Amino acid sequence: MVLVLVGVLLLLMALEFPVAFAMTGASAVYILLQGGIPLVVMAQRVTVGVDSFVLLAIPFFFLAGELMNQGGITQRLVDLAQALVGGIRGGLGHVTVVTNMIMAGMSGSAVADATGTGAVLIPAMERAGYPRIFSAALVGAASTIGPVIPPSIPFVIYGGITGVSVGRLFLGGVVPGVLMGLFMMAAVYVVARRRGYRAEGWLTLSEALRNIWRAIPVMLFPVIILGGIFSGVVTPTEAAVIAVAYAVFLAVLVYRELSIRKLVDVLTTVAGNTAKITFIIASASLYGWLLAREGVPQLFTNFFLSISREPWVILLMVNVLLLILGCLMETIAILVILTPVLMDLITKVGIDPVHFGVVLTLNLMIGLLTPPVGMVLYVMVSLAKVSVTEFTRECAIFMLALLVVLILITYVPGLVTFLPTTVMGR
Repeated sequence: MVLVLVGVLLLLMALEFPVAFAMTGASAVYILLQGGIPLVVMAQRVTVGVDSFVLLAIPFFFLAGELMNQGGITQRLVDLAQALVGGIRGGLGHVTVVTNMIMAGMSGSAVADATGTGAVLIPAMERAGYPRIFSAALVGAASTIGPVIPPSIPFVIYGGITGVSVGRLFLGGVVPGVLMGLFMMAAVYVVARRRGYRAEGWLTLSEALRNIWRAIPVMLFPVIILGGIFSGVVTPTEAAVIAVAYAVFLAVLVYRELSIRKLVDVLTTVAGNTAKITFIIASASLYGWLLAREGVPQLFTNFFLSISREPWVILLMVNVLLLILGCLMETIAILVILTPVLMDLITKVGIDPVHFGVVLTLNLMIGLLTPPVGMVLYVMVSLAKVSVTEFTRECAIFMLALLVVLILITYVPGLVTFLPTTVMGR
């Protein structure tokens, strides 16, 4: 029956059914053929899959990100980044990376970051003489920093599934997220030198100070969100609500750029994105429960352990598996289906679940850039009006930079675990 469960899923995906419908359809076929399982179990399992207080943070982090994009906050971050790194060769490329690193401390969504920074920076880079395809590839790659530097929607989902502290996951993502930015800036510099992209020049002292001053209210975002979580004053979900309230305050009262029409657009976008992710999580919960019922986690664990019991070998095999699946399936679906399966494996070989959660998330972020299902890829292709082939070819050097960081954090666990252990103890 495992073959039915997996085979029907692959068939429906090959027929281009949305992944949530494919998982629900495969589950329904399995239940009907298996017999002995009341159909009401489907409704119960999909309900249980999203019945988590932690998951309430998802729509609020989405909303905070969209409010930043529509309320003039993203532009202030771009101006701040211009003051900090605009004078380096390939200046606007570095501005793109730094902007996404700062935004990562506020939204937790790669798609929201790609949409917001892409709308502002792709036209700006084009006006400065950068090819549109380079601009789109860089913005897309840089947006993957968003779910690694806290707060992070994938960390919230992973923590909700495994019971691992979301606060520890947030802290664990800080150093890897910074490394992603630094390696991507190095890639920008290499490309800029090879192609002769110029530096935009440093701002005058007065211009730089003005940009920094205007961005100070924005920079309070991560202080409020992360400070509240790590001090124990608020939960991640409550911090997400506070982030929304602060974003509304800035967009309406400080920058005065959020109109009623924009607010309606924001709410519509957030409702759509939240419904999509919630449906995927609910469907994956049902599908994952059926996999567990068939003993797939144990089969999976036994197969990997039959090859090796060395943690470094297990991590290598899991990373390769995730990189392949990231090209074929929706990121959230992989996260929800495979996390319970893989937890049994990593527990038996002694891999830290916080370390693994960050490795898993960064790996899946690379999948957002790869065809045929990468969500960020299609956002950038749509925004920049370029082909999938052009985007993928141009993005290769940035994906290479991300792979180097993935290898580093996989085999140097201290890069992930140092901050959680230092701040929150063992």
